[in-house]
Formats: sequence, structure tokens, C-alpha cells
Amino acid sequence: MIDKPALRAHIRATRDAFVASNPPPITVPDAFRARLSHGLTVTSYVPMGSEADPSPLARTATEAGCVLALPHVTVRSEPMRFLAWETEAALEAGPFGLSQPAADAIELRPDIILTPMLAFDAKLDRLGQGAGYYDRAFARFPDAWRVGVAWSVQQVDGLPVEPWDMTLHAIVTERGWMTR
Repeated sequence: MIDKPALRAHIRATRDAFVASNPPPITVPDAFRARLSHGLTVTSYVPMGSEADPSPLARTATEAGCVLALPHVTVRSEPMRFLAWETEAALEAGPFGLSQPAADAIELRPDIILTPMLAFDAKLDRLGQGAGYYDRAFARFPDAWRVGVAWSVQQVDGLPVEPWDMTLHAIVTERGWMTR
């Protein structure tokens, strides 16, 4: 059985060292572009620490006429909401060091969810930070296309899967695009 806290610590250290080596940015795959259409809601996120930066994907979505939203978190017992965000709008400090839209921004239903993660495997299972925000969001919006954004060094041979875990539809890294 995999010790999740130990795996999280190991992947954070690996990811930090990788980012310190100045890796190439994540490029936008044609398969992602093909999913975009005017009016879709794409949720992105502001990376924290050494998380992979989804901004090339978000910028491409905006150029395709999609609406952007970012996660908004209040307390652990409340679900994460996805709030509308204009790319130049100021963000507020949220819990856990998050940068997020103001609480009174319009809540949107996502069509595509760009998600950060700590680790992933070839089956497109993901390991998050452990608070369950994205797991609950995936359950709340089961029809949304779930796209993980990560560095290739975050891939592991296998992950423990809990009953509530939802597999991603795709993952993009600096090395390319993975789908199931």
C-alpha cells in the first residue's frame, strides 16, 4: 500500500527540483484546441509554488471565445466554486495561499476543468493535495472534461484509487498529451 503523505512529500521535492532546472513551458496540444468552442466555460487555476502553469491553455481558450473561471475556496467543509474571471481582473488571497476571484463574482458551470495535481499514472488517475476539493468538483460536474496539468516528473507507476476518485480524461505535460 502506498503511503500518500510520503508520496506527496516525495513528489513535491521532485517537482521543486525539476522546476528549478528551468523546464520548457507546457505547450497547447491540438487535441485541446479541438475541444474548444465559443461560449464554453474553461476553469483554470493560478499555480502555487512549483505547480505546472496552465496559462497557455487558458490563453488559448480565451482566444477561442471561451469564458474563464477560477476556483474559489472558503472553508474545507464547503465545496469549491468556479467563479468567472476576466484575465486582467484583480485576484484576492484565499485559504492555503490561493489567488482567487472575489466572492461576489458570478458562479459558472464548467465544461472543461484544468486541474493541478501532485502525481498521476498512466491510467490517468491523479493524486491531489488531499483536501478533496477537486474530487468533489468532479463529482458535482461529472460531464465536465477533466484535464490534468502537470510536469512529466510527477508521473508514477501507480496510485491508490479511492471509491470517490474520478479518472481524468487527459493530462498535458511539457512532454505532451495523454488521453484514455
